[in-house]
Amino acid sequence: MAIGFILRFTHTNDKSLTLSHAGTSTLNTDTLYRTTKVVGAAMAGLALTLGMAQAQEPDWSAEPSYGSVHLQAGFTPDPWTQSLQAGGSNQVSAKLGPNCTGYIMASAPDVDLHYTAGSMPLYVTATSGSDTTLVINAPDGRWYCNDDFNGLDPVVMFQNPPSGMYNVWVGVHGSDQMQSATLKITELNPTR
Repeated sequence: MAIGFILRFTHTNDKSLTLSHAGTSTLNTDTLYRTTKVVGAAMAGLALTLGMAQAQEPDWSAEPSYGSVHLQAGFTPDPWTQSLQAGGSNQVSAKLGPNCTGYIMASAPDVDLHYTAGSMPLYVTATSGSDTTLVINAPDGRWYCNDDFNGLDPVVMFQNPPSGMYNVWVGVHGSDQMQSATLKITELNPTR
């Protein structure tokens, strides 16, 4: 909805400023100042709210949408899999780290992986009929992301994975539409 105004400013001899709206009402400088402050504060609040909604950082501390899994080096079956709906309404910020992209549900991880490491690398991947992405908060507090490592499927590899909790989000590249996907966690190279 658009609202149109015609405003006329008039300077009078007493050094006051008068604002007229289409010639029907007048505001003196005090009223204009107060109105400008209220409108400006409201616009700043709206801009801040909209900016925060777009830049919401993933909440790694929230209860995961698809639960938690505890895996120890040498786990079976390998791969461990979880069917889920990838994506969400929050665009991932590249500020998280290199290769961070796509749309996720930032309010909670999809899965929390509690991993006890051994001598094997750890691979996290997602497969889907759509272009999916991965966003992972690792035990070291850093963010690891990937898009299109194996065709349109992402893979994040931890060569020497630390033990601890990995918060995993499966995103969708280029769209905020939810898509069916399978999250896979494996110690075997998924590209072979």
